[in-house]
Amino acid sequence: MCIRVKEIHHGRCYVAAAMHTPGPPVQHVPDLPQALRSVPLRTIAPTSALVLVFFSAWLAADRRLPELAISLLLTAVAVAATVLAQRRRLDIAGVLAALANAGGCLLAAWVLQHSALAWTFLVLISNFFIVRYEVAAPVNLALVVGLLLQPGLLLAPIQPQALAVIVLTFGFGHRFSRRLQGDRSRLEQLASLDALTGVPNRRALERTLSQQIIGQRESRFRHALVVLDIDHFKDVNDRHGHAAGDAALSDLAAILRFELRDRDQVFRFGGEEFVILAETGTREALERFTERIRKAVYEALRGPGGRITISLGGAMYAGEQRWQDWFARADAALYEAKRKGRNSAVIAG
Repeated sequence: MCIRVKEIHHGRCYVAAAMHTPGPPVQHVPDLPQALRSVPLRTIAPTSALVLVFFSAWLAADRRLPELAISLLLTAVAVAATVLAQRRRLDIAGVLAALANAGGCLLAAWVLQHSALAWTFLVLISNFFIVRYEVAAPVNLALVVGLLLQPGLLLAPIQPQALAVIVLTFGFGHRFSRRLQGDRSRLEQLASLDALTGVPNRRALERTLSQQIIGQRESRFRHALVVLDIDHFKDVNDRHGHAAGDAALSDLAAILRFELRDRDQVFRFGGEEFVILAETGTREALERFTERIRKAVYEALRGPGGRITISLGGAMYAGEQRWQDWFARADAALYEAKRKGRNSAVIAG
């Protein structure tokens, strides 16, 4: 729904970014809790593997062969989680580590009985920090149920306090994990968005391009970078004040969001410069894409001094190993467009 109409042209409604609702669905902000989980996960997973190795050695010395087989299996799971965590495959690593923790705790309780209950508290809390709570909650719940099913462990008359502490630990860990994940997600989203225009900022751009470079080869070569900025933006600020400049940036972001397709993304790189990551497929399609964007801005963007135009430089992905090299080609094309007189688009060869 349009809240503040800046320009209506051929049925299009462009709305200032600061007042648009809802936000564009194409922008994706990486999940901060996943990034934060990497630190405890890379500590807890190898620690669990080491503890299980020592437990397996003790079982072997005590000739508990069935329990030893289970312990070795859990050790292998914990080792796999450690390797995957080091390779930043955090989701599957977290699941494996949580399963190894819970399984090891159940096995220790089966063998050592009440002596092993202290490990339960560590596992219930640590699982919430190494995997999403949607996974940690059922794994921890299965652990509690497994402990309850072991005869004489928690339901014995002398163990009501242990059962109460385990239930409280489970509930506290679940609640705290959900609250922490929600708060951190909101903080990450705020840190990745430009406050003025509402589009992702340079930090989000660098993260997205780094992921793009290591993505599927066929997909990479179908994408293009477009670098654009407002022509004579300094004049807008100098003649009409910074409020007019801010309004121009906000309105430009709204126009770009409206014109982009679902699979495209726009970022504010800094100052009056924006970057578009677009899936165009071919150089010819990129030429048509940039011209459409240039024309849409030319027809719709206005300031106190009249029409405001943009210049654009585009570059198809050409096998660069670093996203900075890809960006440099598009940026050089932008400067060529400026040299040609502005209000134009140039595609890198």
